[in-house]
Amino acid sequence: MKRKRIFVRSMTDLVYDRLAILSEPIRVRILRLLEREELAVGELARVVQAPQPTISRHLKQLDEGGWVIRRRAGTAAYFRLAELGSAASLWDLVRREIDASSAAESTIYAEDLRRLDGVLAARTSDSAELFRRLGGRWDNVRKELFGDGYVLPALLALLPADLVVADLGCGTGAMLPLLAPVARQEGIGVIGVDREAAMLDVARERAAGLANVDLREGLLDALPIASGTVDLALCELVLHHVRELTPVFSDVRRVLKQGGRWVILDMVEHDREEYRDTMGHQHLGFSRATIEALASSAGLQVRSWRVLPADPAALGPALFVAVVGR
Repeated sequence: MKRKRIFVRSMTDLVYDRLAILSEPIRVRILRLLEREELAVGELARVVQAPQPTISRHLKQLDEGGWVIRRRAGTAAYFRLAELGSAASLWDLVRREIDASSAAESTIYAEDLRRLDGVLAARTSDSAELFRRLGGRWDNVRKELFGDGYVLPALLALLPADLVVADLGCGTGAMLPLLAPVARQEGIGVIGVDREAAMLDVARERAAGLANVDLREGLLDALPIASGTVDLALCELVLHHVRELTPVFSDVRRVLKQGGRWVILDMVEHDREEYRDTMGHQHLGFSRATIEALASSAGLQVRSWRVLPADPAALGPALFVAVVGR
């Protein structure tokens, strides 16, 4: 009985394949352009000054070799440089050699870039065409331009002016610079409370220059805050660390003004028992019924409860946000 031979490609074979792809100058020119801009086949043909079938053939080889990413937009196809992973060092080497190449070769790439500017300038300024071209990349483009740190400050700006906000279990004070601009500006607008002095030391550095922020060392069941002085209290991933929660709910009710709100962000009830040992969790998340019972015992009411959409990159249990009111 004959046995079939199974050939396993080695890493050396892969390197040879990559070198073979980059051995064709026009493919290197295409990659240099796609490193700068996502382009359609016709646009590449105009820049490189080659027939579209020729460009398509080279793009197919680049696509099969993992050098480019293809994106469909209606009947059009757009290409950009892929995340190269282990091939990135090879591409960096080729790019450096190009930059140090002879005057004649440098002229070719310089002309490509000038023609690229012309192609980009010829694109319509119509917004519908822009969004059609960018398609699913629009979020990434916006993030590259502006980051994503503006989202939470924009939402916090919806809060009524002149609120006194208490960040309970504030830790290192990550929320303080976000809360300070939207809280009361005269006197104390934000109160940060934590039981750990070391955490508060970091929070003080973070809140330096924020005149309306006051940091206090204390426990959640004996808050160092006067009764009836807080409009909005926050607890982010804190309650699962506290063994006895009934006194906490009672003391939060004490410091809230009539009509005040307490926003709780924590884990939905789960079965990851190892968290007790590895991270010192006192509770394996919370169900809505548990939070409602604790709130009711303190004379509070759960105004809303929502399980947050899962983050695909997150490893922990699902999170909920509850708004508890007095």
